[in-house]
Amino acid sequence: MRSQEMLHSHVWQPFSYLGFTGNFWTIQADTIISTWIILGIITIASILINQCLKKEQSLVRWATLQYVQIFRDLYLQSIKSCSIGHLAMAASLFTFILLCNTIQIIPWLEEPTKDLNTTVALGLISFFFVHSNAIYAKGLKKYISHYFEPFIIMLPLHIISAFSSIISLSFRLFGNIFGGFIISSLYTNLLKGSITAQTIGLLTGANIVMLLLFGILEGIIQAFIFTMLTMTYLSMEIIPEEHDSSSHSST
Repeated sequence: MRSQEMLHSHVWQPFSYLGFTGNFWTIQADTIISTWIILGIITIASILINQCLKKEQSLVRWATLQYVQIFRDLYLQSIKSCSIGHLAMAASLFTFILLCNTIQIIPWLEEPTKDLNTTVALGLISFFFVHSNAIYAKGLKKYISHYFEPFIIMLPLHIISAFSSIISLSFRLFGNIFGGFIISSLYTNLLKGSITAQTIGLLTGANIVMLLLFGILEGIIQAFIFTMLTMTYLSMEIIPEEHDSSSHSST
């Protein structure tokens, strides 16, 4: 019974009056609310940071430039070049996933990334970003032709390999965040059942350790992994084209 309460989530069924009550027609209220709050935080922060960027001596301006520089350096290391579009994608993806992974430190909010729907959506965004850039770099004809290399019978394997990135990214992120949620929930339920355990957790700092480990550190690591894997998939698609273009220009 306690495990069922721990995994309980609030749902909306807007089409129930029409008889549509299946999982497909059910909306996870906690995921929607937390996601829109995160989008609101990002929007407000972007407006405020944009104003601070106009001030030369602003600490926020310096911190923002350092934050962006981190992703620029990562892109230069993996792809050897860094367009503004790639940089914006990496920084935006990391920031959004980081907030999704750590939003539970705010009372009554839950991580959207513990919902498989969210992580699959992020996986699809990564997939379309990588392959749209691959088409742009290679051209549509060359992009399609590489699925038939070295033999036409390799087509199914190339297609499976391409779409497997969606499963890999989404299930890795979901599994780690959901696992952390389960551990945190078990720890919280343990504290609720005993005043002694609550006192020990407070005095020993165990509560802070759990918050830092499963609330913040894990969220940072998983956001970084997701972003780096997206950059890796992108580099695998476009670096050969950049090498080809550079070799042609040198000759």
